[in-house]
Amino acid sequence: MSQRQVLQVFEQYQKARTQFVQMVAELATRPQNIETLQNAGVMALLRPLLLDVVPTIQQTAALALGRLANYNDDLAEAVVKGDILPQLVYSLAEQNRFYKKAAAFVLRAVGKHSPQLAQAIVDCGALDTLVICLEDFDPGVKEAAAWALGYIARHNAELSQAVVDAGAVPLLVLCIQEPEIALKRIAVSALSDIAKHSPELAQTVVDAGVIAHLAQMILNPDAKLKRQVLSALSQIAKHSVDLAEMVVEAEIFPVVLTCLKDKDEYVKKNASTLIREIAKHTPELSQLIVNAGGVAAVIDCIGSCKGNIRLPGIMLLGYVAAHSENLAMAVIISKGVPQLSLCLSEEPEDHIKAAAAWALGHIGRHTPEHARAVAVTNTLPVLLSLYMSTESSEDLQVKSKKAIKNILQKCTYLPALEPFLYDAPPNILKHVVGQFSKVLPHDSKARRLFVTSGGLKKVQEIKAEPGSLLQEYINSINNCYPEEIVRYYSPGYSETLLQRVDSYQPLTN
Repeated sequence: MSQRQVLQVFEQYQKARTQFVQMVAELATRPQNIETLQNAGVMALLRPLLLDVVPTIQQTAALALGRLANYNDDLAEAVVKGDILPQLVYSLAEQNRFYKKAAAFVLRAVGKHSPQLAQAIVDCGALDTLVICLEDFDPGVKEAAAWALGYIARHNAELSQAVVDAGAVPLLVLCIQEPEIALKRIAVSALSDIAKHSPELAQTVVDAGVIAHLAQMILNPDAKLKRQVLSALSQIAKHSVDLAEMVVEAEIFPVVLTCLKDKDEYVKKNASTLIREIAKHTPELSQLIVNAGGVAAVIDCIGSCKGNIRLPGIMLLGYVAAHSENLAMAVIISKGVPQLSLCLSEEPEDHIKAAAAWALGHIGRHTPEHARAVAVTNTLPVLLSLYMSTESSEDLQVKSKKAIKNILQKCTYLPALEPFLYDAPPNILKHVVGQFSKVLPHDSKARRLFVTSGGLKKVQEIKAEPGSLLQEYINSINNCYPEEIVRYYSPGYSETLLQRVDSYQPLTN
Protein backbone atom coordinates (compact mmCIF):
# COMPACT_ATOMS: atom_id res chain seq x y z
CA MET A 1 0.00 0.00 0.00
CA SER A 2 1.42 3.36 -1.01
CA GLN A 3 1.86 6.32 1.32
CA ARG A 4 -0.90 8.10 -0.60
CA GLN A 5 -3.32 5.23 0.00
CA VAL A 6 -2.45 5.20 3.72
CA LEU A 7 -3.17 8.92 3.95
CA GLN A 8 -6.47 8.41 2.15
CA VAL A 9 -7.47 5.77 4.70
CA PHE A 10 -6.68 8.16 7.56
CA GLU A 11 -8.58 10.98 5.81
CA GLN A 12 -11.59 8.70 5.35
CA TYR A 13 -11.40 7.67 9.02
CA GLN A 14 -11.26 11.31 10.14
CA LYS A 15 -14.11 12.21 7.82
CA ALA A 16 -16.20 9.31 9.14
CA ARG A 17 -15.56 10.34 12.77
CA THR A 18 -16.47 13.92 11.96
CA GLN A 19 -19.67 12.90 10.18
CA PHE A 20 -20.59 10.54 13.02
CA VAL A 21 -20.29 13.12 15.84
CA GLN A 22 -22.00 15.81 13.76
CA MET A 23 -24.88 13.47 12.96
CA VAL A 24 -25.27 12.37 16.59
CA ALA A 25 -25.16 16.00 17.78
CA GLU A 26 -27.85 16.85 15.22
CA LEU A 27 -30.04 13.83 16.04
CA ALA A 28 -29.78 14.63 19.77
CA THR A 29 -31.61 17.92 19.23
CA ARG A 30 -34.87 16.01 18.54
CA PRO A 31 -36.56 14.20 21.47
CA GLN A 32 -37.96 11.41 19.26
CA ASN A 33 -34.40 10.24 18.50
CA ILE A 34 -33.10 10.04 22.06
CA GLU A 35 -34.27 6.55 22.98
CA THR A 36 -32.93 5.06 19.71
CA LEU A 37 -29.53 6.71 20.27
CA GLN A 38 -29.46 5.43 23.84
CA ASN A 39 -30.33 1.86 22.78
CA ALA A 40 -27.60 1.99 20.13
CA GLY A 41 -25.01 2.55 22.88
CA VAL A 42 -24.07 6.00 21.65
CA MET A 43 -22.51 7.04 24.98
CA ALA A 44 -19.77 4.42 24.73
CA LEU A 45 -19.07 5.45 21.13
CA LEU A 46 -18.78 9.15 21.97
CA ARG A 47 -16.49 8.74 24.99
CA PRO A 48 -13.23 7.95 23.08
CA LEU A 49 -13.97 10.82 20.70
CA LEU A 50 -13.56 13.26 23.61
CA LEU A 51 -9.86 12.38 23.37
CA ASP A 52 -9.68 12.66 19.59
CA VAL A 53 -6.66 14.34 18.05
CA VAL A 54 -8.95 16.58 15.98
CA PRO A 55 -10.28 19.50 18.12
CA THR A 56 -13.59 19.85 16.20
CA ILE A 57 -14.36 16.16 16.79
CA GLN A 58 -13.66 16.56 20.51
CA GLN A 59 -15.93 19.62 20.70
CA THR A 60 -18.78 18.07 18.71
CA ALA A 61 -18.59 14.86 20.78
CA ALA A 62 -18.89 16.95 23.97
CA LEU A 63 -21.81 18.90 22.47
CA ALA A 64 -23.60 15.66 21.55
CA LEU A 65 -23.06 14.29 25.08
CA GLY A 66 -24.39 17.52 26.57
CA ARG A 67 -27.54 17.36 24.48
CA LEU A 68 -28.15 13.75 25.46
CA ALA A 69 -27.49 14.38 29.17
CA ASN A 70 -29.74 17.42 29.07
CA TYR A 71 -32.69 15.31 27.93
CA ASN A 72 -33.25 13.18 31.05
CA ASP A 73 -31.63 11.95 34.24
CA ASP A 74 -31.09 8.40 32.88
CA LEU A 75 -28.79 9.72 30.17
CA ALA A 76 -27.10 12.08 32.63
CA GLU A 77 -26.55 9.06 34.89
CA ALA A 78 -25.01 7.20 31.94
CA VAL A 79 -22.48 10.04 31.50
CA VAL A 80 -21.48 9.65 35.16
CA LYS A 81 -21.31 5.84 35.04
CA GLY A 82 -19.39 5.93 31.77
CA ASP A 83 -16.54 7.66 33.58
CA ILE A 84 -16.80 10.58 31.19
CA LEU A 85 -16.71 13.39 33.79
CA PRO A 86 -13.00 13.11 34.74
CA GLN A 87 -12.03 13.39 31.07
CA LEU A 88 -14.25 16.46 30.64
CA VAL A 89 -12.76 18.12 33.73
CA TYR A 90 -9.23 17.44 32.53
CA SER A 91 -9.97 18.80 29.06
CA LEU A 92 -11.77 21.82 30.53
CA ALA A 93 -8.46 23.05 31.90
CA GLU A 94 -6.33 22.17 28.87
CA GLN A 95 -8.35 22.76 25.70
CA ASN A 96 -9.45 25.75 23.60
CA ARG A 97 -12.45 27.97 24.27
CA PHE A 98 -14.79 26.01 22.00
CA TYR A 99 -14.13 22.80 23.87
CA LYS A 100 -14.40 24.54 27.24
CA LYS A 101 -17.88 25.79 26.36
CA ALA A 102 -18.97 22.33 25.21
CA ALA A 103 -17.49 20.62 28.30
CA ALA A 104 -19.14 23.12 30.68
CA PHE A 105 -22.42 22.49 28.84
CA VAL A 106 -22.13 18.75 29.57
CA LEU A 107 -21.45 19.44 33.26
CA ARG A 108 -24.45 21.75 33.43
CA ALA A 109 -26.66 19.21 31.59
CA VAL A 110 -25.67 16.44 34.03
CA GLY A 111 -25.85 18.61 37.17
CA LYS A 112 -29.29 20.08 36.56
CA HIS A 113 -31.27 16.86 37.12
CA SER A 114 -30.72 16.03 40.79
CA PRO A 115 -28.55 16.73 43.85
CA GLN A 116 -26.95 13.30 43.41
CA LEU A 117 -25.82 14.03 39.85
CA ALA A 118 -24.64 17.52 40.84
CA GLN A 119 -22.67 15.92 43.69
CA ALA A 120 -21.01 13.58 41.17
CA ILE A 121 -19.71 16.67 39.35
CA VAL A 122 -18.37 18.11 42.61
CA ASP A 123 -16.74 14.76 43.51
CA CYS A 124 -14.80 14.63 40.25
CA GLY A 125 -13.17 17.99 41.02
CA ALA A 126 -15.08 20.07 38.45
CA LEU A 127 -15.73 23.12 40.65
CA ASP A 128 -12.15 24.38 40.77
CA THR A 129 -11.85 24.11 37.00
CA LEU A 130 -15.21 25.81 36.41
CA VAL A 131 -14.17 28.65 38.72
CA ILE A 132 -10.93 29.06 36.71
CA CYS A 133 -13.11 29.32 33.59
CA LEU A 134 -14.88 32.34 35.18
CA GLU A 135 -11.58 34.18 34.63
CA ASP A 136 -11.28 33.17 30.98
CA PHE A 137 -10.84 35.96 28.43
CA ASP A 138 -13.75 34.61 26.37
CA PRO A 139 -17.23 35.75 27.62
CA GLY A 140 -18.81 32.57 26.24
CA VAL A 141 -16.57 30.38 28.40
CA LYS A 142 -17.39 32.50 31.48
CA GLU A 143 -21.09 32.22 30.68
CA ALA A 144 -20.94 28.41 30.25
CA ALA A 145 -19.04 28.04 33.55
CA ALA A 146 -21.43 30.36 35.44
CA TRP A 147 -24.38 28.39 34.10
CA ALA A 148 -22.90 25.07 35.26
CA LEU A 149 -22.08 26.48 38.71
CA GLY A 150 -25.60 27.89 39.09
CA TYR A 151 -27.18 24.56 38.15
CA ILE A 152 -25.07 22.79 40.78
CA ALA A 153 -25.79 25.42 43.48
CA ARG A 154 -29.55 25.52 42.98
CA HIS A 155 -30.22 22.07 44.48
CA ASN A 156 -29.38 22.56 48.16
CA ALA A 157 -27.31 24.44 50.73
CA GLU A 158 -24.50 21.84 50.79
CA LEU A 159 -23.87 22.06 47.04
CA SER A 160 -24.16 25.84 47.21
CA GLN A 161 -21.56 25.92 49.96
CA ALA A 162 -19.25 23.79 47.81
CA VAL A 163 -19.57 26.37 45.00
CA VAL A 164 -18.82 29.16 47.50
CA ASP A 165 -15.83 27.28 48.94
CA ALA A 166 -14.41 26.91 45.43
CA GLY A 167 -14.21 30.72 45.28
CA ALA A 168 -16.99 31.32 42.74
CA VAL A 169 -18.82 34.26 44.36
CA PRO A 170 -16.29 37.12 43.88
CA LEU A 171 -15.73 36.05 40.27
CA LEU A 172 -19.47 35.87 39.58
CA VAL A 173 -19.79 39.41 40.97
CA LEU A 174 -17.07 40.48 38.50
CA CYS A 175 -19.00 38.72 35.70
CA ILE A 176 -22.14 40.79 36.38
CA GLN A 177 -20.05 43.91 35.70
CA GLU A 178 -19.02 42.67 32.24
CA PRO A 179 -20.66 44.36 29.23
CA GLU A 180 -22.22 41.17 27.73
CA ILE A 181 -25.90 40.93 28.65
CA ALA A 182 -26.01 37.12 28.37
CA LEU A 183 -23.10 36.79 30.82
CA LYS A 184 -24.72 39.26 33.23
CA ARG A 185 -27.96 37.25 33.19
CA ILE A 186 -26.34 33.90 33.92
CA ALA A 187 -24.00 35.29 36.60
CA VAL A 188 -26.89 37.02 38.40
CA SER A 189 -28.95 33.82 38.15
CA ALA A 190 -26.07 31.78 39.65
CA LEU A 191 -25.69 34.25 42.56
CA SER A 192 -29.46 34.03 43.12
CA ASP A 193 -29.26 30.21 43.23
CA ILE A 194 -26.47 30.42 45.83
CA ALA A 195 -28.22 33.01 48.02
CA LYS A 196 -31.62 31.33 48.16
CA HIS A 197 -30.81 28.46 50.52
CA SER A 198 -29.85 30.12 53.83
CA PRO A 199 -29.13 33.46 55.53
CA GLU A 200 -25.44 32.49 55.74
CA LEU A 201 -25.13 31.85 51.99
CA ALA A 202 -27.05 35.04 51.23
CA GLN A 203 -24.70 36.95 53.55
CA THR A 204 -21.71 35.53 51.67
CA VAL A 205 -23.13 36.89 48.42
CA VAL A 206 -23.89 40.25 50.05
CA ASP A 207 -20.38 40.49 51.52
CA ALA A 208 -19.00 40.27 47.98
CA GLY A 209 -20.70 43.62 47.27
CA VAL A 210 -23.43 42.33 44.99
CA ILE A 211 -26.40 44.43 46.20
CA ALA A 212 -25.11 47.77 44.86
CA HIS A 213 -24.49 46.27 41.41
CA LEU A 214 -27.91 44.60 41.34
CA ALA A 215 -29.66 47.82 42.39
CA GLN A 216 -28.05 49.65 39.47
CA MET A 217 -29.36 47.03 37.03
CA ILE A 218 -33.04 47.26 38.04
CA LEU A 219 -33.78 49.64 35.18
CA ASN A 220 -31.71 47.79 32.56
CA PRO A 221 -33.79 47.63 29.35
CA ASP A 222 -33.22 43.88 28.97
CA ALA A 223 -36.31 42.15 30.41
CA LYS A 224 -34.60 38.79 31.07
CA LEU A 225 -31.81 40.50 33.02
CA LYS A 226 -34.36 42.51 35.03
CA ARG A 227 -36.16 39.28 35.94
CA GLN A 228 -32.93 37.76 37.24
CA VAL A 229 -31.89 40.92 39.14
CA LEU A 230 -35.26 41.20 40.91
CA SER A 231 -35.21 37.48 41.70
CA ALA A 232 -31.68 37.68 43.17
CA LEU A 233 -32.62 40.64 45.39
CA SER A 234 -35.71 38.66 46.55
CA GLN A 235 -33.60 35.63 47.42
CA ILE A 236 -31.35 37.85 49.54
CA ALA A 237 -34.11 39.88 51.22
CA LYS A 238 -36.30 36.91 52.17
CA HIS A 239 -34.01 35.49 54.85
CA SER A 240 -33.88 38.14 57.59
CA VAL A 241 -34.69 41.70 58.64
CA ASP A 242 -31.01 42.68 58.36
CA LEU A 243 -30.67 41.40 54.79
CA ALA A 244 -33.97 43.02 53.77
CA GLU A 245 -32.82 46.32 55.23
CA MET A 246 -29.54 46.08 53.30
CA VAL A 247 -31.52 45.67 50.06
CA VAL A 248 -33.72 48.67 50.94
CA GLU A 249 -30.66 50.76 51.83
CA ALA A 250 -29.42 50.31 48.24
CA GLU A 251 -32.22 52.78 47.36
CA ILE A 252 -34.30 50.36 45.32
CA PHE A 253 -37.42 52.44 46.12
CA PRO A 254 -39.14 54.01 44.28
CA VAL A 255 -37.15 52.67 41.27
CA VAL A 256 -38.40 49.10 41.69
CA LEU A 257 -42.03 50.28 41.46
CA THR A 258 -41.56 51.12 37.78
CA CYS A 259 -41.03 47.38 37.19
CA LEU A 260 -44.63 46.76 38.32
CA LYS A 261 -45.73 48.47 35.08
CA ASP A 262 -43.27 46.59 32.86
CA LYS A 263 -44.68 44.96 29.74
CA ASP A 264 -42.91 41.70 30.67
CA GLU A 265 -45.22 39.71 32.99
CA TYR A 266 -42.35 38.01 34.82
CA VAL A 267 -40.65 41.33 35.55
CA LYS A 268 -43.94 42.36 37.21
CA LYS A 269 -44.13 39.12 39.15
CA ASN A 270 -40.52 39.26 40.35
CA ALA A 271 -40.86 42.93 41.36
CA SER A 272 -43.97 42.04 43.42
CA THR A 273 -42.08 39.12 44.96
CA LEU A 274 -39.18 41.36 45.97
CA ILE A 275 -41.52 43.89 47.62
CA ARG A 276 -43.36 41.04 49.37
CA GLU A 277 -40.12 39.55 50.74
CA ILE A 278 -39.21 42.92 52.24
CA ALA A 279 -42.68 43.72 53.61
CA LYS A 280 -43.17 40.42 55.43
CA HIS A 281 -40.43 41.04 58.02
CA THR A 282 -41.54 44.06 60.09
CA PRO A 283 -44.20 46.79 60.31
CA GLU A 284 -41.43 49.36 59.76
CA LEU A 285 -40.41 47.85 56.42
CA SER A 286 -44.08 47.57 55.41
CA GLN A 287 -44.62 51.23 56.35
CA LEU A 288 -41.64 52.21 54.22
CA ILE A 289 -43.25 50.44 51.25
CA VAL A 290 -46.58 52.18 51.90
CA ASN A 291 -44.83 55.57 52.12
CA ALA A 292 -43.06 54.93 48.81
CA GLY A 293 -46.43 54.26 47.12
CA GLY A 294 -45.66 50.55 46.90
CA VAL A 295 -49.02 49.21 48.07
CA ALA A 296 -51.02 51.31 45.60
CA ALA A 297 -48.62 50.32 42.81
CA VAL A 298 -48.96 46.61 43.63
CA ILE A 299 -52.77 46.88 43.67
CA ASP A 300 -52.65 48.45 40.20
CA CYS A 301 -50.32 45.64 39.11
CA ILE A 302 -52.74 42.96 40.41
CA GLY A 303 -55.47 44.61 38.35
CA SER A 304 -53.39 44.54 35.17
CA CYS A 305 -52.51 40.82 35.14
CA LYS A 306 -53.95 37.37 35.73
CA GLY A 307 -53.07 34.03 37.29
CA ASN A 308 -49.79 33.31 39.05
CA ILE A 309 -48.38 36.72 38.10
CA ARG A 310 -50.85 38.15 40.67
CA LEU A 311 -49.89 35.80 43.48
CA PRO A 312 -46.93 37.63 45.11
CA GLY A 313 -48.87 40.93 45.00
CA ILE A 314 -51.88 39.32 46.70
CA MET A 315 -49.60 37.90 49.40
CA LEU A 316 -47.87 41.25 49.85
CA LEU A 317 -51.22 42.87 50.74
CA GLY A 318 -51.84 40.13 53.30
CA TYR A 319 -48.42 40.57 54.92
CA VAL A 320 -48.76 44.37 55.08
CA ALA A 321 -52.28 44.17 56.54
CA ALA A 322 -51.27 41.57 59.12
CA HIS A 323 -48.74 43.87 60.79
CA SER A 324 -51.10 46.52 62.23
CA GLU A 325 -54.46 48.31 62.06
CA ASN A 326 -52.90 51.32 60.36
CA LEU A 327 -51.18 49.26 57.69
CA ALA A 328 -54.36 47.28 57.04
CA MET A 329 -56.18 50.60 56.67
CA ALA A 330 -53.54 51.72 54.15
CA VAL A 331 -54.45 48.68 52.04
CA ILE A 332 -58.16 49.56 52.34
CA ILE A 333 -57.60 53.23 51.41
CA SER A 334 -55.58 52.16 48.37
CA LYS A 335 -58.64 50.13 47.24
CA GLY A 336 -57.01 46.78 47.86
CA VAL A 337 -60.18 45.05 49.09
CA PRO A 338 -62.22 45.25 45.83
CA GLN A 339 -59.18 44.01 43.89
CA LEU A 340 -58.71 41.04 46.23
CA SER A 341 -62.45 40.27 46.08
CA LEU A 342 -62.18 40.22 42.30
CA CYS A 343 -59.29 37.74 42.50
CA LEU A 344 -61.36 35.59 44.85
CA SER A 345 -64.24 35.47 42.37
CA GLU A 346 -62.56 35.33 38.97
CA GLU A 347 -59.35 33.31 39.43
CA PRO A 348 -59.79 29.65 38.44
CA GLU A 349 -56.83 28.33 40.47
CA ASP A 350 -57.54 27.35 44.08
CA HIS A 351 -54.11 28.38 45.40
CA ILE A 352 -54.64 31.95 44.16
CA LYS A 353 -58.14 32.08 45.66
CA ALA A 354 -56.66 30.77 48.93
CA ALA A 355 -54.05 33.56 48.97
CA ALA A 356 -56.78 36.18 48.35
CA ALA A 357 -58.91 34.70 51.17
CA TRP A 358 -55.89 34.75 53.50
CA ALA A 359 -55.14 38.40 52.64
CA LEU A 360 -58.79 39.48 53.10
CA GLY A 361 -58.86 37.74 56.49
CA HIS A 362 -55.82 39.74 57.62
CA ILE A 363 -57.38 43.01 56.45
CA GLY A 364 -60.73 42.40 58.14
CA ARG A 365 -59.55 41.04 61.49
CA HIS A 366 -58.48 44.30 63.18
CA THR A 367 -61.56 46.45 63.99
CA PRO A 368 -65.26 46.74 63.02
CA GLU A 369 -64.25 49.41 60.49
CA HIS A 370 -61.80 47.03 58.83
CA ALA A 371 -64.33 44.18 58.84
CA ARG A 372 -67.01 46.42 57.31
CA ALA A 373 -64.63 47.45 54.49
CA VAL A 374 -64.38 43.78 53.55
CA ALA A 375 -68.04 42.94 54.19
CA VAL A 376 -69.49 45.69 51.95
CA THR A 377 -67.74 44.18 48.90
CA ASN A 378 -69.99 41.11 49.29
CA THR A 379 -66.91 38.98 49.94
CA LEU A 380 -68.29 36.99 52.88
CA PRO A 381 -70.82 34.95 50.84
CA VAL A 382 -68.09 34.12 48.32
CA LEU A 383 -65.78 32.96 51.11
CA LEU A 384 -68.62 30.87 52.57
CA SER A 385 -69.38 29.18 49.24
CA LEU A 386 -65.65 28.38 48.76
CA TYR A 387 -65.49 26.94 52.26
CA MET A 388 -68.65 24.84 51.71
CA SER A 389 -67.77 23.65 48.20
CA THR A 390 -66.61 20.04 47.88
CA GLU A 391 -64.66 21.09 44.79
CA SER A 392 -62.43 23.46 46.79
CA SER A 393 -58.98 22.25 47.80
CA GLU A 394 -58.36 21.58 51.49
CA ASP A 395 -56.07 24.62 51.69
CA LEU A 396 -58.73 26.87 50.14
CA GLN A 397 -61.37 25.55 52.56
CA VAL A 398 -59.09 26.11 55.58
CA LYS A 399 -58.10 29.64 54.53
CA SER A 400 -61.69 30.62 53.64
CA LYS A 401 -62.94 29.38 57.02
CA LYS A 402 -60.19 31.25 58.88
CA ALA A 403 -60.88 34.43 56.92
CA ILE A 404 -64.64 34.21 57.63
CA LYS A 405 -64.01 33.76 61.36
CA ASN A 406 -61.46 36.61 61.44
CA ILE A 407 -63.85 39.01 59.70
CA LEU A 408 -67.04 37.90 61.50
CA GLN A 409 -65.49 38.31 64.95
CA LYS A 410 -65.04 42.03 64.24
CA CYS A 411 -67.98 42.67 61.90
CA THR A 412 -70.82 44.82 63.26
CA TYR A 413 -72.26 45.60 59.82
CA LEU A 414 -75.49 43.60 60.23
CA PRO A 415 -76.76 43.59 56.61
CA ALA A 416 -73.65 41.58 55.68
CA LEU A 417 -74.17 39.18 58.58
CA GLU A 418 -77.85 38.39 58.14
CA PRO A 419 -77.58 36.06 55.10
CA PHE A 420 -75.25 33.89 57.21
CA LEU A 421 -78.16 33.09 59.56
CA TYR A 422 -79.69 31.09 56.72
CA ASP A 423 -76.65 29.62 54.95
CA ALA A 424 -73.85 29.14 57.48
CA PRO A 425 -72.96 25.75 58.99
CA PRO A 426 -73.07 25.50 62.81
CA ASN A 427 -69.35 26.20 63.36
CA ILE A 428 -69.69 29.52 61.48
CA LEU A 429 -73.22 30.28 62.67
CA LYS A 430 -72.15 30.68 66.31
CA HIS A 431 -69.81 33.55 65.31
CA VAL A 432 -72.61 35.26 63.35
CA VAL A 433 -75.12 34.97 66.21
CA GLY A 434 -72.39 36.14 68.58
CA GLN A 435 -71.98 39.38 66.59
CA PHE A 436 -75.74 40.05 66.64
CA SER A 437 -75.73 39.50 70.41
CA LYS A 438 -73.05 42.21 70.72
CA VAL A 439 -74.68 44.81 68.45
CA LEU A 440 -78.45 44.53 69.09
CA PRO A 441 -78.45 45.52 72.79
CA HIS A 442 -77.00 48.94 71.86
CA ASP A 443 -78.83 49.76 68.59
CA SER A 444 -82.62 50.23 68.61
CA LYS A 445 -82.81 50.76 64.83
CA ALA A 446 -80.95 47.51 64.25
CA ARG A 447 -83.28 45.71 66.69
CA ARG A 448 -86.36 46.81 64.73
CA LEU A 449 -84.76 45.88 61.40
CA PHE A 450 -83.80 42.48 62.78
CA VAL A 451 -87.47 41.75 63.46
CA THR A 452 -88.86 43.01 60.14
CA SER A 453 -86.19 41.26 58.07
CA GLY A 454 -86.99 37.88 59.59
CA GLY A 455 -83.74 37.65 61.51
CA LEU A 456 -85.34 37.23 64.94
CA LYS A 457 -87.62 34.49 63.61
CA LYS A 458 -84.61 32.68 62.16
CA VAL A 459 -82.73 32.84 65.47
CA GLN A 460 -85.66 31.15 67.24
CA GLU A 461 -85.41 28.26 64.77
CA ILE A 462 -81.75 27.56 65.61
CA LYS A 463 -81.34 24.40 67.67
CA ALA A 464 -78.60 25.04 70.20
CA GLU A 465 -77.28 22.76 72.93
CA PRO A 466 -78.51 23.94 76.36
CA GLY A 467 -75.69 25.75 78.15
CA SER A 468 -73.61 26.15 74.96
CA LEU A 469 -72.04 29.42 73.83
CA LEU A 470 -74.50 29.56 70.93
CA GLN A 471 -77.44 29.26 73.37
CA GLU A 472 -75.98 32.10 75.44
CA TYR A 473 -75.80 34.29 72.33
CA ILE A 474 -79.43 33.46 71.46
CA ASN A 475 -80.51 34.30 75.02
CA SER A 476 -78.69 37.67 74.77
CA ILE A 477 -80.57 38.46 71.53
CA ASN A 478 -83.92 37.39 73.00
CA ASN A 479 -83.32 39.61 76.03
CA CYS A 480 -83.31 42.60 73.67
CA TYR A 481 -87.04 42.10 72.93
CA PRO A 482 -90.32 41.89 74.87
CA GLU A 483 -91.21 38.32 75.77
CA GLU A 484 -94.38 38.25 73.65
CA ILE A 485 -92.38 39.24 70.51
CA VAL A 486 -89.92 36.40 71.07
CA ARG A 487 -92.79 33.99 71.70
CA TYR A 488 -94.56 35.20 68.56
CA TYR A 489 -91.59 34.30 66.37
CA SER A 490 -90.81 31.02 68.11
CA PRO A 491 -91.51 27.79 66.18
CA GLY A 492 -94.96 26.32 67.02
CA TYR A 493 -96.36 29.63 68.26
CA SER A 494 -98.97 29.74 65.49
CA GLU A 495 -100.12 26.23 66.53
CA THR A 496 -100.43 27.41 70.11
CA LEU A 497 -102.53 30.37 68.95
CA LEU A 498 -104.78 28.11 66.88
CA GLN A 499 -105.26 25.81 69.85
CA ARG A 500 -106.29 28.84 71.89
CA VAL A 501 -108.76 29.77 69.15
CA ASP A 502 -110.19 26.24 69.23
CA SER A 503 -110.61 26.24 72.99
CA TYR A 504 -111.76 29.83 73.23
CA GLN A 505 -115.37 30.21 74.32
CA PRO A 506 -116.83 33.41 72.90
CA LEU A 507 -118.82 35.59 75.25
CA THR A 508 -122.53 35.45 74.58
CA ASN A 509 -125.16 37.97 75.58
